[in-house]
Amino acid sequence: MSYPSVPDKKRSEGLALHGARALSAAAVVGTITALMWVLELVDSVSGGELDQFGIQPHDVDDLPDIFTAPFMHGGLDHLAGNTVPFLVLGFLAAVRGIAKFFGTMLIVTVVGGLGVWFTSSANTLGSSILIFGFFGYLLGRGLFERRVLDVVIAVGVVVVYGTLLLGVIPQDPTISWQGHLFGLIGGVLASWLLRRSRTESP
Repeated sequence: MSYPSVPDKKRSEGLALHGARALSAAAVVGTITALMWVLELVDSVSGGELDQFGIQPHDVDDLPDIFTAPFMHGGLDHLAGNTVPFLVLGFLAAVRGIAKFFGTMLIVTVVGGLGVWFTSSANTLGSSILIFGFFGYLLGRGLFERRVLDVVIAVGVVVVYGTLLLGVIPQDPTISWQGHLFGLIGGVLASWLLRRSRTESP
């Protein structure tokens, strides 16, 4: 009777771990996306009642809404346009680990939300803050950690979603470039704060 060698056993365990992380990442990001769709359907039926949970700039009483605004949208078309990039970039951010994913979301939400609150002049809502945050986080991982896989992912993200960067330029008054810009900044900051130590296994 033959037994697997130690390297083969470790390789199998590693593949199983990566598979479990991928499933967890897909489940978490998929659940958040489903929640956003439920909220927007409720908002549509109620005639836009949930839009009040967007960020109202310079209103101190509205500050808590920086935590709800990324999950609200200005219509089903708005959410539909955000769904695919949220799923793709969110999954790539979450596959590293769920704890770091939620840490990234928190940092992006706070930095992006406060940036909008201080600099915008209109009610702002939408998952674009998180999408640009995930984009910045994945770029920052490739820049700060410089592991081969992180660099490859960063390059792939730029190739596929590089045009997102145009969203930080003021163009359409109905689109919050502030949310895009400060979400991106929050993502890069998260990649620095949550970077792996040199002794942490990839």
